[in-house]
Amino acid sequence: MSLTDLSLRDFSEKLASAEPVPGGGGAAAYAGALGCDLGSMVGNLTVGKKRYADVEDEVRALTDECARLSAELTALVDGDAEAFAPLARAYSIPKDSPERGDVMEAALNTACEPPLQIMRTAARGIDAHARLAQIGSRLVVSDAGAGVALCRAALQAASLSVFINTKSMTDRSRAAQIEAEADELLATYVSRADQTFDAVAQTVRPAR
Repeated sequence: MSLTDLSLRDFSEKLASAEPVPGGGGAAAYAGALGCDLGSMVGNLTVGKKRYADVEDEVRALTDECARLSAELTALVDGDAEAFAPLARAYSIPKDSPERGDVMEAALNTACEPPLQIMRTAARGIDAHARLAQIGSRLVVSDAGAGVALCRAALQAASLSVFINTKSMTDRSRAAQIEAEADELLATYVSRADQTFDAVAQTVRPAR
């Protein structure tokens, strides 16, 4: 059964269990998907309102983008679990086996891709929320802030799944390439998410 077919309660229980998947990567993807769903909600509650008629086309595009990102992140919940399976098998190979090294390296490479893709997708979600927080309905601006916070969490959580795998890679050139992309995403988008969150918080908090 797909992890995404589980109820929220069942997913939570499976996440808390001793089973290796879902783990941090799957949880990151789930959080990011929820964040992007909030972006879609902000858009859907903005479209059709006379006050926002001049930005309606842009809001529609952002709403569609958030829906696409949510679908991508939801698929990555299973994608992350599937990519971990070869790594789990590699760890079961005896350490003195001559095939272990090559199998492990290939599995580590495979395991890096879903969390790196989660990071890329969450970054796009942060961009979408940043704009929605500016032009979306003021009645739901707090949801744009909540959405960007969840995308930020997805970005950072997924990075840990990347780094724990690159740390064990013997091909340090390949590891450095992956780490460089992850570091660039973190450096660019954590601050961007924080700026959006802080702007929203300033908007919704009572004046002092």
